[in-house]
Amino acid sequence: MKRILSLVLACALLLSLTAVSAEEGRKYAPDTVLRMATGYNSVKTGLTFDAETAGEGITLADGVTYNTGSLKPTWVALEQILGVKFESKYQGNGAAKEFEYWRERLGEVDLVSGTAATLTEYGVAGSIVNLAEYMDDLPHFKAYLEANPIVRLSITGDTESGAIYFSPYFDGVNDIERMPLMRVDWVVKLLDGEGEFTADACNELAAYVYEPYMPTEGKVEIETPLPDGSDTFTLVKDYDAAGNIVAAMNAKGPMNGVEAVNMLRNYIDTAYAGHYGTERSNLFIGQDAAWDVDELVALLRCVVANPQTLNGTDKVEGLFSREDDNNQRRVDLFRFAGILFGVRGLEARQDYLYVGTDGMLHDARQDEATYVALGCMNAMAKEGLISTAFVNKEAVKSEKYLENDLGFMSYDYNQTQTLMNQTKLQNAEGEKYMAVMVPVAKWFDGTEGGVYMRFTESWRSVKTDGWGISKAGVAGDDNKLYAALALIDYAYSDEGQILMSYGPDAFVKKDADGNYVTFNFNGKQMPEIADATREELWAKAGGNYTNYARMYLGSTLSFLKSQAFEYQCTHDVGREGAGKISVAIGLGTIKHPELALAENPWYTSVPTVLPSTVDETAMINSYTELTTLFGANKGGENIMVDIIAGGFTAEGLTSAEECAHTVEDTWNGFLYLMLKNDAWTRLTAYYNTLQ
Repeated sequence: MKRILSLVLACALLLSLTAVSAEEGRKYAPDTVLRMATGYNSVKTGLTFDAETAGEGITLADGVTYNTGSLKPTWVALEQILGVKFESKYQGNGAAKEFEYWRERLGEVDLVSGTAATLTEYGVAGSIVNLAEYMDDLPHFKAYLEANPIVRLSITGDTESGAIYFSPYFDGVNDIERMPLMRVDWVVKLLDGEGEFTADACNELAAYVYEPYMPTEGKVEIETPLPDGSDTFTLVKDYDAAGNIVAAMNAKGPMNGVEAVNMLRNYIDTAYAGHYGTERSNLFIGQDAAWDVDELVALLRCVVANPQTLNGTDKVEGLFSREDDNNQRRVDLFRFAGILFGVRGLEARQDYLYVGTDGMLHDARQDEATYVALGCMNAMAKEGLISTAFVNKEAVKSEKYLENDLGFMSYDYNQTQTLMNQTKLQNAEGEKYMAVMVPVAKWFDGTEGGVYMRFTESWRSVKTDGWGISKAGVAGDDNKLYAALALIDYAYSDEGQILMSYGPDAFVKKDADGNYVTFNFNGKQMPEIADATREELWAKAGGNYTNYARMYLGSTLSFLKSQAFEYQCTHDVGREGAGKISVAIGLGTIKHPELALAENPWYTSVPTVLPSTVDETAMINSYTELTTLFGANKGGENIMVDIIAGGFTAEGLTSAEECAHTVEDTWNGFLYLMLKNDAWTRLTAYYNTLQ
């Protein structure tokens, strides 16, 4: 067991805390009260314990009993470290609604949650403190921005002054976020083994609607990890030899599940020249996986037509979202469509924007290719390859797909969802729900004719929420102002990052000498969680790190969240799948946006916020269809989701071409994009002045 962050780090921590209370403490009086309208989406995930969580009193792994209204451990520690007092004003809302509640009452709070865009808008209007004016009081924050210039650009609210109006939130950074997740044991059952697949019973495939996306002839070369992940090799998809599997199935006409599986088996053997041998499942689940959307459609046809083999019933759902009647989760299916069909902007850091090869911003809502992809997803839905509840959410409630062995595949967060392997998949030995490789698709990154590769837009950067300092709240009170600045800056120090991710030292593992016990995480030594913390996490939050940290510790509510804690709580199966993806990223076989102004602008990550003027923001906000019809909130509406479920049926949305034109012309997409590009141009010009 590796052990560092020893007495040297402990001494450094002590010195840093002394500096906060001595050097920084001169700027604000001891026990200065900070009124905090901050939290994360729920009364359960604020700075203080809610009545339901605390009950009659709750004793945590630190041995302390907390009651309703008590500060959570992280914030108790922060009071001691910073010499301040926290008063929770949080109403238990998400960032947008929380700010909406306080926006006319900002004199009653000192720090407030909000979306990055809203905090910047109100900062430009003079309601939120400009942190850039206090960089000498924010040495850790300043150092972080200097080391991460794309972050600096993502939070710049004004290119004349370089103003920054919020402290950003990072749920990890520079790492993959969502991943394809499959019941990999089902893939093995269907595809692996000698000879033909047989079954006592199966279903007939539904009438075919989906048409091929990948080529039907020729060869496609894909740079792919070796099975052991030690290097890469060139894998060939030979369509001349095997044809396209979807085209072959469609041409054959009606068939049953057994026939479909054997056709897919033969296709894999031929198209990949026997590379996968009898472990054909590795096309989808191996380190050397190279599946594409057509092969996935063929697999989904096999899955839904063979429930008797897979779960012993006559029904299996193919693709599903975590909560099929919750728009916040339903949108994951069009995000998935992006990586299946090579469409940018469907998982952007801001709205639906991406940087094109011309260096300018583009809007996926105005791209015909977006709606072509959504139409292909609708074709899958018509074949019954997307869950019944997703397609008909009004009539059918979401099922507990994993718990009841009903669902095959989703696109979601690895840590929280692969916990199902321990909490839900307990019906039979060998059940396994795991992240699988990002698919191969054709991407138009400036390469002539496009390039077949694995690419994900789901890349961690600045989140869309943050905390701002209310100008009215701290007006005329330097104690409050400097105490608020000290809080923000401490969160970006090394020890602050640990506290805001792990909670206080009592929840972190120590050796006999009182030093942190650490492990290597992404090339950096990070602390291990205490055994009592791990036990409590499972007992109180079912192994869900994020829920435990927010509900009980009061950490990971904002600022710079390390994934090191979360990684330790990831189920073994979750680590297995994510590990394969990590190897592929390291080998360069999964491309992704860069947190920099990339040499090829197509690979540049879009900033979370752009520095629009007050007038520009007002104009953008007036284009209401672009917000109300493309929402990602729980009870909202999203026409992209509607197209996947129901096709092109709405007025002005009867075809892919018409959808793009409606957004561009009728719903002011053209003007929206013009304003966004004006801000983008100013921002990149400002960036060049920093070099």
